[in-house]
Amino acid sequence: MNEIKNALTDYAEIFTSGESDVLRELREHCNEHYADRSMLSGFFQGRVLSMFSHMIRPNVVLEIGTYLGYSSLCLAEGLAEDGKVITLDIQKETNRVAKSFIGRTEHADRIDLRIGNALEVIPTLDETFDLVYIDADKPNYSNYYNLVFDRVRPGGFIIADNVLWSGRVLDDEKDEDTQALHDYNKMVLADGRVENVLLPIRDGLMVARKR
Repeated sequence: MNEIKNALTDYAEIFTSGESDVLRELREHCNEHYADRSMLSGFFQGRVLSMFSHMIRPNVVLEIGTYLGYSSLCLAEGLAEDGKVITLDIQKETNRVAKSFIGRTEHADRIDLRIGNALEVIPTLDETFDLVYIDADKPNYSNYYNLVFDRVRPGGFIIADNVLWSGRVLDDEKDEDTQALHDYNKMVLADGRVENVLLPIRDGLMVARKR
């Protein structure tokens, strides 16, 4: 993944509040041990997710795609007093690492890690979501959006990561993942039930607010 990175983004990071020690250690662990390290939300994006969560003060966050739990922890930072994050993933090994880091934080009892296919798990959930964060397999982004939409409260948010896909969304010839993300962006923009903004942060965040 090619992040949006230049002198101005470096400047923005310098003037952004720091992450917790556990988040920093998790990020360093990922960079050292994982070839797919770009899947981890970076420092700046993590601080953006934390700020969104503080602004929304969600009671229930649904995260689709846990990876190593970095974004789960960032989203948990702004939860309402009795709030929780439900985070879904299909990879047992990375989930084990996520649990080990999350277990060292004050948010451990507020993050519910579940293993399973999100398309199958989501219909079994009873909660109404204040915030949904999509960061999983790209061809299913539109399916995830449609599956959760009626469960998002009016005024709630759906945020999707990687919607610029290293700039490949601009290519005339698109592979499956790129086309899926381009189609997702078009779908959200055309959906009169939401207001949206595509933020060129890291690899792109599509933020949609349900009317």
